[in-house]
Amino acid sequence: MRSNFTHIASYDRALFRLSSNAERYFPGDPNTALIKLRQFGELLAQQVASRFGLYTGSEETQLELLRRLEGNGDLERDVVELFHNLRKAGNAATHRLEGDHSTALQSLKVAWQLSLWFHRTFGRDPNYRSGPFQPPQPPEAQPSSEDEALRQELKALKQGYEQAQANEAALIQALQKQAQELTASLSLQQEWENLAEESEAEKAQLAESLSALQIAANQQPPIARKQLKQASKQATGLIQLDEAATRELIDAQLREAGWECDTKQLSYAKGTRPEANCNKAIAEWPCKGGYADYVLFLGLTPIAAVEAKRANKDVAGVLPQAERYCETYVPDDQGNAAATADMGGPFPIPFAFSSNGRPYLPQLKTKSGIWFRDTRKDTNLPKPLDGWYTPEGLKQLARQDSQQAHDQLKRESFNYGFPLRPYQRQAIESTEAAIEAGKQQVLLAMATGTGKTKTCIALIYRLLKTNRFRRVLFLVDRSELGKQAADAFKETRMESLQHFADIYGIKELKEKEVESDTRVHIATVQAMVQRLMLGNDEEKPSVDTYDLIVIDECHRGYLLDRELSERELGFRDFNDYVSKYRRVIEYFDAVRVGLTATPALHTVDIFGEPAFVYSYREAVVDGFLVDHEPPTLIKTDLSSDGIHFAAGDEVKVFDPSSTGVDRYNTPDALDFEVESFNRKVITEPFNRAVCQFLATELDPQSPQKTLIFCATDAHADMVVTLLKEALEEQYGSVSNDAVAKITGASDKPADLIRHYKNEAFPNIAVTVDLLSTGVDVPAICNIVFLRRMNSRILYDQMIGRGTRLCEAVNKTHFRIFDAVGIYEALKDFSDMKPVVANPKISISQLLEEFSQEHESNTLELIRDQLVAKVRRKARSLSEEQGDQVQTVTGEQPADFVTRLLVMPVEQASQWVRDMPRLAKVLEVSTGNGGVPQVIADQPDQLRSTEHGYGKGQKPEDYLEAFTAFIKQGGNELPSLNLVLQKPWELTRADLKELRIALDAEGYNEASLRTAWRDTTNQELVASIMGHIRRAALGDALVPYSERVDKALQRILASQNWTRPQRDWLQRIASQTKSITIVDRAAIDDQGMVFRKEGGGWPRLNKVFNEDLGEVLELFQREVWAA
Repeated sequence: MRSNFTHIASYDRALFRLSSNAERYFPGDPNTALIKLRQFGELLAQQVASRFGLYTGSEETQLELLRRLEGNGDLERDVVELFHNLRKAGNAATHRLEGDHSTALQSLKVAWQLSLWFHRTFGRDPNYRSGPFQPPQPPEAQPSSEDEALRQELKALKQGYEQAQANEAALIQALQKQAQELTASLSLQQEWENLAEESEAEKAQLAESLSALQIAANQQPPIARKQLKQASKQATGLIQLDEAATRELIDAQLREAGWECDTKQLSYAKGTRPEANCNKAIAEWPCKGGYADYVLFLGLTPIAAVEAKRANKDVAGVLPQAERYCETYVPDDQGNAAATADMGGPFPIPFAFSSNGRPYLPQLKTKSGIWFRDTRKDTNLPKPLDGWYTPEGLKQLARQDSQQAHDQLKRESFNYGFPLRPYQRQAIESTEAAIEAGKQQVLLAMATGTGKTKTCIALIYRLLKTNRFRRVLFLVDRSELGKQAADAFKETRMESLQHFADIYGIKELKEKEVESDTRVHIATVQAMVQRLMLGNDEEKPSVDTYDLIVIDECHRGYLLDRELSERELGFRDFNDYVSKYRRVIEYFDAVRVGLTATPALHTVDIFGEPAFVYSYREAVVDGFLVDHEPPTLIKTDLSSDGIHFAAGDEVKVFDPSSTGVDRYNTPDALDFEVESFNRKVITEPFNRAVCQFLATELDPQSPQKTLIFCATDAHADMVVTLLKEALEEQYGSVSNDAVAKITGASDKPADLIRHYKNEAFPNIAVTVDLLSTGVDVPAICNIVFLRRMNSRILYDQMIGRGTRLCEAVNKTHFRIFDAVGIYEALKDFSDMKPVVANPKISISQLLEEFSQEHESNTLELIRDQLVAKVRRKARSLSEEQGDQVQTVTGEQPADFVTRLLVMPVEQASQWVRDMPRLAKVLEVSTGNGGVPQVIADQPDQLRSTEHGYGKGQKPEDYLEAFTAFIKQGGNELPSLNLVLQKPWELTRADLKELRIALDAEGYNEASLRTAWRDTTNQELVASIMGHIRRAALGDALVPYSERVDKALQRILASQNWTRPQRDWLQRIASQTKSITIVDRAAIDDQGMVFRKEGGGWPRLNKVFNEDLGEVLELFQREVWAA
């Protein structure tokens, strides 16, 4: 009999021995056959890793190796699943002595398909035709009635093979010849017997073989691995599993999810019936509409119907068949499996599934994954899942009544142990409405410092209290943010003076196991990646573990994500694009709520448009955040003029790889502008000049804290030293702890962050990006930029560190110091969707793809991405590197790009194909990680400092522009006439609308105040209304607090007020200083003293004898009285 695995013998004799012995053992010992197939799978995976240059040694387990290859994107998930199938069946045979002929037969077919995939990937025949699977010899014992299905399957396989012999004689003859040659080379029967046992010599030989393959793979150019991955992808598409093998895969998946499942044995026809306290997947259950492939039972209760199809069949399209079984279900012949009516919905069975055994891939959405629909509501839409529900998951889902929960949410009050601001309540209500509308992804955009965490805690509490969700995963991307979140859950009082953590069980970062009473689990993305993709089977949670995921700072993890277009899917790897972050979040069948202060284009692509937005400018206008002065622009001689080396100058170069300094004479001129400072060129004089100026502006003994952003960790070390020296020169002495570096390289950075937040020292923190997001230190009053960045999101996150209110340090605003021109670089920045969405795609890969044969539209797509990538690269190429490009292409990089664009795309493809060295010269590294940096010793000194204004370069220009705008274009501003003619009639809502409109034009109180101070040397804290009246009417600019104090005195002296009335008038004056206008909305605001201590409008109106409205108007009249 011919072996099905002869094509694999040329790669490794051991592979052939294991697979062919599995065939030989099948008739009499299926258990041993399964063990041999597991060993075959292990060796095949090691062969794959070695040929990719990724083999690490026999110490790595099969599970670890497969997870690593999948996580790195080197193996398609379809292939990995087949490897896992062999591994699990072999483990059961080894450890539990399980394994029947049916399981062994399906495993043989899976191993055969894997061997064909391997041959098509690593051989020279990607379209290799194998012919049909030749069934092994039937079992030695006479099949019993229970094995009738196996006998029928073997008979059908044999008939299929014989039919193929008749139809494709040439192919069968070639395969038989191959088998004969192999048999001759193995010295016939004696050799077969010698191969039955593995010797120690063979083990050593195997290790040497894998090592040799690894060395050979590592000597190949990077593009060779890309080509192998592409071949693997193509070969994956040719994998064909029949119905029986597919059902075996689905059986294994259901068993892993906790169901008793065996299609061949646990079927209705063989007498299997539901039992109390058993969770069974019973095959071929008769319904009025046919036979359901499976019906899932929780004890005696049918809970779901499953339609199973072959691996290459459309999954979504057959889900209605499962729904039909849900509708036409009938109990068993004894009536013991009657459907319960308390789950709601029109059908006896509430849940429908369909599957073809393939893992879920978004780009093959309808042909992969497990499709699911909750039939209890006709508005519930089908959706794909990444795994099967567990029995407990379906039980909990059946108990949930989402409409009842939402009805209860609408009745639920917002009276918790902490006050919710109006916008926080609006954010919660908007999120709940989006979830009720069926949204699976909800985005909340709230400015840094506006209480996203408190909002989130209240939202989660409400959703858990009403049983809208069972368990919440609170996902962060750094452990420090996770600790902050855990503290917030433990410290926040909700109702009856109980903390959130006392009401609902919480698991923190270090706790992996999720217990039944756990309602909130806080975890980092990295930990979930470990559990889902790299951990063992026991650690992997099921898809129903969480039904709500809250993602903090969601703009960070999705930064590189996007789905492939249909065209790209044909020649690109899905794993190149989808980050592990996204794989984690989308693994669970859960609603996802993303929180961010800075929604970017890629965030909106994934979550959709924000359900609620509360911007930084709105928060400043409402008085919940502090504004910043116009940035102080620090200019030195070097930052203004640049650093220049003439041809022939001796240049010192620091090499990070050797930590040595070399000297050489530069053959060409070198020029560095300020954006290159501290990255490509090390300039201590520039940093010293900046630090000397900062020392005059910063007081290390002040309770107001400072945060300095540097380019690199080494740069941060330099700044710490220089700033301490400058402070010592300025103040005579300075504590060594006053200035500290807080980066990932610091000793115990988490402790340093806590000290920075809660203690006097360090007063000045120097960082790179560790403190750029999510760390709450309200006392930060100064932000210093000594680094450039190209991301507006990162810039906004960084300045967001200074926006929080802090009465303890009398914080009314914060300052920004810009020494590297970042303000000018980013002020007109707008997020644009890049052509090359994923920077992990190399120029080499793009060149390789462009030089291959594709359709014209595909070539045009690749050319657009190649041009964008080369243009970006060209900006950082040195002149010498540009010359190397010219040597290959005949043109400088910019000219090369131009020609690439204007040539017909097919001609351009051929042109690139004729330049094999192009990838090498374009892929030359230009970053600074390990790349030498020039050391510049040119002296530097402060040239000027000035504030950067959005309208006009100088403060007087800014004020004049504001005056002109008010006089000429101000008529279109909302409520302007009220400000000028009847300011006492202005409401808080009117003032907010006016402030937002002015802010959109570049005018706000902080900038006007700073411009007035810079122009007159007078520090006046006037309101925006005062600035408007000065510009339009010529009114004197008077500090607003002074106006309020005078108004209060005049009102108190105007009549004989009662003691309660006088007390409340003083409180009205105090709040007027803070929020500018106190009106009826302010009196009823839950967050203000009037409501919390005075009972709001009804009670306070009585205090003023039903005249509170007139009193408030009188107060505003007096504020603006001459």
